[in-house]
Amino acid sequence: MILAVCPNPAIDVYAHLSTFKPATSNRIQHLTEYPGGKGVHVALALKEMGMAVELMGFWAGTHGEWVQSACNKLGVETSGVDLKGNTRKCYTFITEEKSWDHTELLEPGPRMGRESFEAFKKIFADKIKSVSQVIISGSWPADSPENACQELVRLCNQHHVDVILDCTGVQLKNALQEKVTALHLNESEFQETKMTFPKLLESVSILALTKGKDGLELLSSDKIVEGKVVLSKVISTVGSGDCLTAGLGYSLLKNTDMKEHARYAVAFGAANCLRHELGMLYKKDVDNLLSEIEIKEVNYAK
Repeated sequence: MILAVCPNPAIDVYAHLSTFKPATSNRIQHLTEYPGGKGVHVALALKEMGMAVELMGFWAGTHGEWVQSACNKLGVETSGVDLKGNTRKCYTFITEEKSWDHTELLEPGPRMGRESFEAFKKIFADKIKSVSQVIISGSWPADSPENACQELVRLCNQHHVDVILDCTGVQLKNALQEKVTALHLNESEFQETKMTFPKLLESVSILALTKGKDGLELLSSDKIVEGKVVLSKVISTVGSGDCLTAGLGYSLLKNTDMKEHARYAVAFGAANCLRHELGMLYKKDVDNLLSEIEIKEVNYAK
């Protein structure tokens, strides 16, 4: 069993308009809604690949109920803690006006205090006794303790459970005071840490660094492996990084070779680009892509 943690789930909304003009009324033609949030995408990808997975999160109001229901219909069990307010919605505007196309509006979402986190941590501590891996992905609700992620990682270490992170900011900074099995960052997020690779790898066994069109770089203390694939068609890249994180977690349970970890991570991320639904993938696409991934081991500059 894999436990996917999504501290700040969302409803991702595609709002379609023919035009978008500022300082006036704009009429939305139709909306398409998807269960969102990094950890949600991770859980759905793993479920599609046949893994036993449970999704833990902080849920609020009718929006939170909708996200849980959508995940349940796709076979993913959900648990966690209810907050006051409403789970956030994240709007992406799709319009023929190129200067406004893919403009995003992100709701703030619910707030969380220490009491809610302690309730969550109690449930989490019980669940990790029976899981083989934990993946913690995404931002945290407003007013979350700054060491919230760190406390969950510490519990994983105490129970000898592998933990994968995909987070940034103060939550990541504090979490890196503990041992982490794997960490996924893109290039800009890596720059924000203001840390060197050797320094990061003091806390992290495997660093997955995504570099856009240049693919993935997996780094450990003694090895660097690059993975890349060229797609003839891309429908949407939203959620591809989250699916890549899921692919790394999947491979860590199935394989021991860094090259295979890179292969599965890239295949998961690329498969997401071939599906209309945001942050999701098809198993058949992953299976087809595995043989197309270009893998290269590079010399480690010391």
